[in-house]
Amino acid sequence: MRYRWPQLQMLMVLPLVCASTAFAGTSGMSSEEKAATITALNNTLKANYVFPDIAMKIAPVLQEHLKKGDYDLATTKEAFAAKLTEDLVKTSGDLHFVVGVDPEWVAEARANDNPAIESKMEKEELAGLEESNFGFDEVRRLNGNIGYIRFNYFANPELAHDVAASVMRFVGNTDAVIIDLRYNNGGYLEMAQFLASYFFSAKKDQLIFDYYYNEDGKRIERGQWVLPALPGKRMVDKPIYILTSTTSFSSAEWFSYAMKKLGRATLIGERTAGGAHPVDRKPVNDDFFVQVPIGQIRDPVDHGDFEGAGVQPDIATPSIRALPLAHKLALENLAKTSDAKRAEFTWLLPVLTANIQRPAVDMGMIQKAIGKYQGREIVRENGTLFCIWRNRFRVALEPIGSNLFAVEGVSDFRYRLNVQRGKVASLERVNKDGSIQAYKRLD
Repeated sequence: MRYRWPQLQMLMVLPLVCASTAFAGTSGMSSEEKAATITALNNTLKANYVFPDIAMKIAPVLQEHLKKGDYDLATTKEAFAAKLTEDLVKTSGDLHFVVGVDPEWVAEARANDNPAIESKMEKEELAGLEESNFGFDEVRRLNGNIGYIRFNYFANPELAHDVAASVMRFVGNTDAVIIDLRYNNGGYLEMAQFLASYFFSAKKDQLIFDYYYNEDGKRIERGQWVLPALPGKRMVDKPIYILTSTTSFSSAEWFSYAMKKLGRATLIGERTAGGAHPVDRKPVNDDFFVQVPIGQIRDPVDHGDFEGAGVQPDIATPSIRALPLAHKLALENLAKTSDAKRAEFTWLLPVLTANIQRPAVDMGMIQKAIGKYQGREIVRENGTLFCIWRNRFRVALEPIGSNLFAVEGVSDFRYRLNVQRGKVASLERVNKDGSIQAYKRLD
């Protein structure tokens, strides 16, 4: 049976959330139960934590907190789990640690050799993944034939293979691809391997990730390489841009890091969270589990990682502006390859620039624009300008310059105000081919 790599998942914004959501309102804990849980937790860390020297330092810290009464106010199992998580993260500096309460999961994990239970868990996992479309939230073709993919986690490729392959087929005919990982919390490293393989040739072996991990006291080493066969076409020469933010985590970081190290992608956005270690969920006792880092991944070039430091983008910008900046950069680079691409870039530049940094809006000019024109009328409602024609068609106008407006839903023309001696003389439809159609002002 194929081994399933433990999911690299984010801390879900943080321990208190994780601990408090499972079995809220369960009974309190005695001092003896807390002591026994800490002993069991320390034994689990000793057997599984990737850094045994740090595990040895954690044990006395937890014991000291217990002795000093720091856990006395944690009157429920959930509150105790939250405090343990907080102390594990603080002592180790490792954001992956989570202690939680879930006796049902513990029972299932201990009975994982039972085919009926394993089948039930797989069906439940599949149902949840299907509901979220396996993490893929958006795939589209941006202006200028730029592919765009946004997904929020790396799903198990055994289950998500067809959806992921269809996404890659969709962008197969674009001229560049933007992969948005700004809000991606991680997931299966095999999915990162599957997606990355589309951007490398199968004609030579290429290592993507190299790692080792502990499995109940055993050390296992593995490497993940570019896959030799894929559904759909490879995009070995296509420019790739990856968007990052402070909430890009684990597998999202590794995908970005490896693609950057191998020279296949330009990273745009903010430094990532810095969670480089693979994790697994392990039972502690009948009620508690711990999410523990069990291994270390190394990049294929320098054999390093980014734990605690995060992945630095090639082009730093606030993450909220990363997409329009990447779009602009992709078109700007493609403009160097042909006259047609250069013309496309020139046409789209005002819109791209406006998306990156909103232009100052001249409210006086906005007010002057309102009125009747030949076959057209411009009105303002709730701060937005609308162009109306034939008394039924209506589209919103977005300022992209001092007197230039993008038109909702179209990209092959825009409107411009023709101002003469301080007054609007006409409304001009400026077409992509350079032609202009004027509508004289009537009022």
